[in-house]
Amino acid sequence: MSRTPSGAGSPGAAPSKLDTVEHAAATPDIEQPWAELGLKKDEYERVREVLGRRPTGAELAMYSVMWSEHCSYKSSKKHLRQFGEKAPHSDALLVGIGENAGVVDIGQGYAVTFKVESHNHPSYVEPYQGAATGVGGIVRDIIAMGARPVAVVDPLRFGAADHPDTKRVLPGVVAGIGGYGNCLGLPNIGGETVFDACYQGNPLVNAGAIGVMRHDDIHLAKASGAGNKVILYGARTGGDGIGGASILASETFDDAKPSKRPAVQVGDPFQEKLLIECTLEAFAEKLVVGMQDLGAAGLSCATSELASNGSGGMRVTLDDVPLRDSTLSPEEILMSESQERMCAVVEPEKVARFLEICDKWDVIATVIGEVTDGDRLEIYWHGEKIVDVDARTVAHEGPVYDRPYRRPQWQDALQADDANALPRAADSAELRAQVLKLVASPNQASKAWITSQYDHFVQGNTVLAQPEDSGMLRVDEETGLGIALATDGNGRYTKLDPYTGAQLALAEAYRNVATTGARPLAVSDCLNFGSPEDPAVMWQFTEAIRGLADACQVLGTPVTGGNVSLYNQTGEAAIHPTPVIAVLGVIDDVARRTPSAFAEEGHQLYLLGETAEEFGGSAWSQVVHDHLGGLPPKVDLERERLLADVLIAASRDGMIAAAHDLSDGGLIQAVTESCLRGGRGARLVVPAGLSASTFLFSESAGRAVVAVPRSEEARFTGMCGARGLPAARIGVVDGDAVEVQGEFSLPLSELRDAYEATIPGLLA
Repeated sequence: MSRTPSGAGSPGAAPSKLDTVEHAAATPDIEQPWAELGLKKDEYERVREVLGRRPTGAELAMYSVMWSEHCSYKSSKKHLRQFGEKAPHSDALLVGIGENAGVVDIGQGYAVTFKVESHNHPSYVEPYQGAATGVGGIVRDIIAMGARPVAVVDPLRFGAADHPDTKRVLPGVVAGIGGYGNCLGLPNIGGETVFDACYQGNPLVNAGAIGVMRHDDIHLAKASGAGNKVILYGARTGGDGIGGASILASETFDDAKPSKRPAVQVGDPFQEKLLIECTLEAFAEKLVVGMQDLGAAGLSCATSELASNGSGGMRVTLDDVPLRDSTLSPEEILMSESQERMCAVVEPEKVARFLEICDKWDVIATVIGEVTDGDRLEIYWHGEKIVDVDARTVAHEGPVYDRPYRRPQWQDALQADDANALPRAADSAELRAQVLKLVASPNQASKAWITSQYDHFVQGNTVLAQPEDSGMLRVDEETGLGIALATDGNGRYTKLDPYTGAQLALAEAYRNVATTGARPLAVSDCLNFGSPEDPAVMWQFTEAIRGLADACQVLGTPVTGGNVSLYNQTGEAAIHPTPVIAVLGVIDDVARRTPSAFAEEGHQLYLLGETAEEFGGSAWSQVVHDHLGGLPPKVDLERERLLADVLIAASRDGMIAAAHDLSDGGLIQAVTESCLRGGRGARLVVPAGLSASTFLFSESAGRAVVAVPRSEEARFTGMCGARGLPAARIGVVDGDAVEVQGEFSLPLSELRDAYEATIPGLLA
């Protein structure tokens, strides 16, 4: 990008004079680099129509980043409205969609804010910094709401595990997540890592964060009160990240295009830690009227959204922005996505104290403007007005597309290629070999090589963390009040049927929270799809949103916010549609939590729910047959609610010693993981009416396996019977092997070798 004001001439050409508002009005025919900045021709024409003249270079920069797909949701906004239109009533919801992050009431005067976002494209270009700044950005969303961040999670998707580029991308991403989160002192309590060739060249690096506050501490992003000061504080503004998340994440990768490496932001977690403490102290002293972090679109976003959300306009002087590169043009200052920056609106009489707190924490802070009457956002440079816009047109009144969508022609053939027709193991020896192959496959194998690089227990409030079904944190030391968070998503299911696949992602995250004993409360989502300009991708997207909104209605879990990540494709090859769903839950006392490990011999193993022959999109079909086809498992949301109620009650009343949901890999994967975590074997019996393959590998939804002490068996089965939940005794915790009666026995030592060797072997 040119270091000269874009719009004063062709890109790179030296302008004859500063491109002021007055100059723009007097020179309507100057050619401007709107296409270079990511705008379509009709969008540029609309900017001119809105302004009644051509935009200045600075205005063009602002509109280009704020009207990008990443910031404006122009292709998705029409469909996202379903989350509001179909939202279930929830007494717990305090702040919903539209703010930096959603907020829910968890009782005892506590509120929790949480959100999941994407940093996919930057993480492919520069894995370490892309992932690190993804963590930093989502954490700033949390502190902007007034909460103290307490944990992070990291749902990840990479290309084929044995592909050379995976060895480039994955270690850098993991190091970036661990490096930034560990330096902040935030435990990483959950997430997942999935490998699939469809993500080659388009890894999904989704980052989530959780924050805790009291109800009175909630803050919103708005600028109100004429005369109130606008303070920019945190790191200096540099040339890194110009158009990074906003433009880089709004187009597909193409080998013919120039490198996007300069667009990736550079993070400093130690600066962010100071920013957290500084911000929370200012909040505690009631010094702040409104707050906005500087993430995607940087100062363009912070100023326009604060003004648009408030009751007034804003006047800003760019000369007062602290820079670490004095050669930056005003356009670059407005577009820069340099990290660790926040924008606060403060009453004049409180400015001195706010600046004192910033100085105490060694945080640079500068008054760069003030709130004004009216609705104008005015920005000055060297005494000249270079921006004069209605803030709403920048922040909230960008283009809204009703993109065409249609069911792809190949969908019928894909669904007709039924995975249930794939050949099963011919004998017990082959069945045993298939179990070992499944357990050792990259998606089912231990991810300890990855998760060991994260600190799970810093701050001392983590009670469950990876690889448990959901992470869990203690919120109140005296009462034991706690929260749980799980993230899930299955692109293979969603490719087969987007509507059902999205519901299965929600159902699995909901089930994972309930399995630990917490009651699911609310949802955040990160919707990762290909190009919205492809009608087939838009059909996948619309169906997934419809499925998710319908399922949230039934489960009573409102969507509080989230992120849409589009253009995840290289050329014509899109990723599998991958909605990643985060479910937050609350537990009255973390001492009552349920772990997943089978830790005591003699406990009876019960399979909750019903098992059918459902192999579409399954791990077994992928690992054993390299197959994707058929239909995903059926969804019964009322059964999911019933299963959750039973798991929560059993945890609260001490009826179960362990529980593990059944999902990828089916029963045998869940039993293997629980046995290895507890260091105890299990003897299993195939129920009448099921083949051994269906019993072990089916991925029917709405199921969990639980370990029940003999003393609680009658009480537990009585509760299941009274509530109408199928509960079949399938075995016992015993010995040092996983044995399937009449079929095979696998020593834990052999299973452990298969389970633990894969990822280090691929990535070493």
